[in-house]
Amino acid sequence: MFEQTFKNIDDILHKDAGCGSELDYVEQTSWVLFLKYLDDLEKDKATAAELSGKTYTPIIDKKYQWSVWAAPKGKDGKLDHHKALTGDDLSDFVNIKLFPYLKKFKKDAESADTIEYKIGEIFSELKNRIQSGYNLREVINRIDELRFRTHAEKHEMSHLYEDKIKNMGNAGRNGGEYYTPRPLIKTIIKVVAPEIGQKIYDGAVGSAGFLCEAFEYLSNPTTSTGKKREITTKEYQILQKKTFYGKEKKSLAYIIGIMNMILHGVEAPNIIHTNTLAENLADIQEKDRYDVVLANPPFGGKERAEVQQNFPIKTGETASLFLQHFIKILKAGGKAGVVIKNTFLSNTDNASVALRKQLLESCNLHTVLDLPGGTFTGAGVKTVVLFFEKGTKTKNIWFYQLNLDRNLGKTNALNQKDLEDFVLRSSAKENSENSWSINIKDIDPITFDLSAKNPNKKEEAALRQPQEILEEMKALDEESAEILNSILELL
Repeated sequence: MFEQTFKNIDDILHKDAGCGSELDYVEQTSWVLFLKYLDDLEKDKATAAELSGKTYTPIIDKKYQWSVWAAPKGKDGKLDHHKALTGDDLSDFVNIKLFPYLKKFKKDAESADTIEYKIGEIFSELKNRIQSGYNLREVINRIDELRFRTHAEKHEMSHLYEDKIKNMGNAGRNGGEYYTPRPLIKTIIKVVAPEIGQKIYDGAVGSAGFLCEAFEYLSNPTTSTGKKREITTKEYQILQKKTFYGKEKKSLAYIIGIMNMILHGVEAPNIIHTNTLAENLADIQEKDRYDVVLANPPFGGKERAEVQQNFPIKTGETASLFLQHFIKILKAGGKAGVVIKNTFLSNTDNASVALRKQLLESCNLHTVLDLPGGTFTGAGVKTVVLFFEKGTKTKNIWFYQLNLDRNLGKTNALNQKDLEDFVLRSSAKENSENSWSINIKDIDPITFDLSAKNPNKKEEAALRQPQEILEEMKALDEESAEILNSILELL
């Protein structure tokens, strides 16, 4: 039901003059979806209050409630076409009355960790881009058919929303930034193994994939014997309010991240709309630190000189600045799983060498997962995952090279089974055909080169597919264009 509804909505938005791409489709579907979800959430809370003999005060005033303006029903339970706004009347109500009303919630909310504040934030950032009030009416009617009352319905909805975010990658380079393959995220979380009570942080939150999957992981804990157990009310409150934190620079990614977390079951996500790298590292105090960092910071970006001034190791490479930020913001004993370009391991520029030295001396970089090309659809760069703990120097590094018997791509994506062997061997740091350990004493003390050279595998001159070469050339061209644009902006 959900899947077909989303397809129908995309078809409607495709006809609308205000929506030009998959990015617009996701953004516009998001705000309508959110208001329907909120209406169902309020109904659930009202029912729960009634059962316990309490009175529930709705968040949304009567005339702005979904059942009044969006989907007024007759006695037969069907849409009352006499009361339901459409055309210009609907557009005017949404643009002139509804959005300004919802925007005010941010100012009036008691604190930032409330759903009221998030409502205000979402509608401060968004605009209704659906120009035709008739198209908007069709979208509302489709979304009104959806229900978010049972756990199964919410679960299905969250997965389909993830699929929509994934499809954004087809809408151009900036869309692909929002999506990290879910099998990889689940694997990173399994290896890092966060616990309830720890604060988890992603400073490049994007669509909040890491935080959503960490919530799923912690919501289904197991006993020491491996049996699943129910979480307590106290644990649930900790997960809702005091566990997941994120920052995001881009407006659309920020909105989608909040929406994604809400649809996964976190009512008031602690995500802030800000440029993480604009924060001076020297200003980070103990109270600002986190127990766990899970992130895939954007690679290939370039930061301006004034942003670089916030960091002891000056570099324009966005991912290297993020890595400095993550090391600094981790508590002593804190754990991290961070995706980064594999060139970080061997780059010879001063900043890369200094950053590797800092990582090895201030943290225990215990594991490096070397991923194959094509892991990230549309990105022509290879990546690695760095697993480290802050507070003790690195002595040994265990490398695992993910060698698959197929080329990864859009139609042949990374899956959970591909990573099973890595997870299995990671706790004992077992050596195998694809894994090996190196002692820090064997690393060059001048370059700190950490290149992942597998001593157990014979080098083969693999013939690359023409499509793979073309995709890499395209990605490199786009990266070059971005760098040139950055330089032009400085002139």
